Amino acid sequence: QAQLVESGGGLVQPGGSLRLSCAASGFTFPAYYMSWVRQAPGKGPEWVSDISTGGGARRYAESVNSRFTISRDNARNTLYLQMNSLKPEDTALYYCAKGPRSNNYALRGQGTQVTVSS
Repeated sequence: QAQLVESGGGLVQPGGSLRLSCAASGFTFPAYYMSWVRQAPGKGPEWVSDISTGGGARRYAESVNSRFTISRDNARNTLYLQMNSLKPEDTALYYCAKGPRSNNYALRGQGTQVTVSS
């Protein structure tokens, strides 16, 4: 059974950093583009970033470009999101999803909460 499980969220002060992880199982992780998506309270999902199968191509939303870095370890079936210079507006539930940027993902995780507040 295909599954994605996120971890690494928490409470951080503005300007701080967090590293999110997404453990994949039940499917051939190296064969798929992967994405990070976030959803703030009362708002719709916002695509954050995606990465190609080998990691050579990465895309970012304008709102996080130059602050966030997506990466993957295909040997460990794990996706990462390094988040630096965090802002209160980055507060959201972050989840990983199978596939490139999309409005509808066939597989996504339950998410990990990130709260940026002083």
